[in-house]
Amino acid sequence: MANLKDIRGRISSVKNIRKITRAMEMISAARLRKAEQRIEALRPYADALRRMTARASQAADNIPNLPILQEKENVETVGVLIITGDRGLAGPFNSQILRGANQRMRELSSDGKEVLWYVVGRRGVSSLEFRGLEVGGSWTGFTDRPAFSDARRVADGLVSAYVDDKVDRVEVFYNGYISPVNQEVRHETLLPLQQADVIEDDESSNDRGQTPGGSDPSSDNEDEHIHDRALWIYEPDAEEILARLVPDYVEISIYRAMLESTASEHGARMSAMRSASDNAAELIDDLTLAANRQRQAEITQEIMEVVAGAEGLR
Repeated sequence: MANLKDIRGRISSVKNIRKITRAMEMISAARLRKAEQRIEALRPYADALRRMTARASQAADNIPNLPILQEKENVETVGVLIITGDRGLAGPFNSQILRGANQRMRELSSDGKEVLWYVVGRRGVSSLEFRGLEVGGSWTGFTDRPAFSDARRVADGLVSAYVDDKVDRVEVFYNGYISPVNQEVRHETLLPLQQADVIEDDESSNDRGQTPGGSDPSSDNEDEHIHDRALWIYEPDAEEILARLVPDYVEISIYRAMLESTASEHGARMSAMRSASDNAAELIDDLTLAANRQRQAEITQEIMEVVAGAEGLR
């Protein structure tokens, strides 16, 4: 059984740890508010660019003859970008991304496809290297506050790999921010554009814009699609506009994913540190009770020794 000195030492250590976890919780809370503001500022621009790209792709009679827009006939190698953090102590933030990416790797391997990994964040890099997986590119050191220039570097690496036929499709895994205590793993196709989620998102937004009623939904959808195309005049033509928009779309999609991941990381770390602080408080209460019991036992033992000594002198 530990003596009173050891218990008091443990209490002091746990108190020091609680101070650290509380400080980390407050820092993450402050950074989370800034990250939320950056996401809110970016979302309208990202949504508008995504809609413009989708509309231009629908209006274009022929996909421009650009390497980035050419869909590969046979998909043999899939580039998978995973966005993790540079640091840990964030609960399941990094592990759930790696778990989802590994599940996707097993699905692709069962289909006879190879996976080439691209990683943002030191935690993802160390995890893949530990497993002996091939990493085509990695970017670290900015996950706490990513800049658009960082997203551009990542986009350049992915586009170059796609154009140089290193990969035939590019997918991305990241933590989507919902609330400080709730993040979800999101899986999106980035390249080629024909398979990217940008077209699906635009179609789903059109579906959400339909007015409920007794008319035929397919007829309403067709009329709305024609109406949408009539409102847009492309100068120059849609093909040239699409060629200009696609690089921007790739960059802004990666930047948005990085901002979502940053906010998710701060929220996950804030929640993890709050739980750690609460657990430390409970442990301090338990250790304090144990210290009081041990102190009482020592006092009782000393009294018994004094009484025994007095009885021996009679």
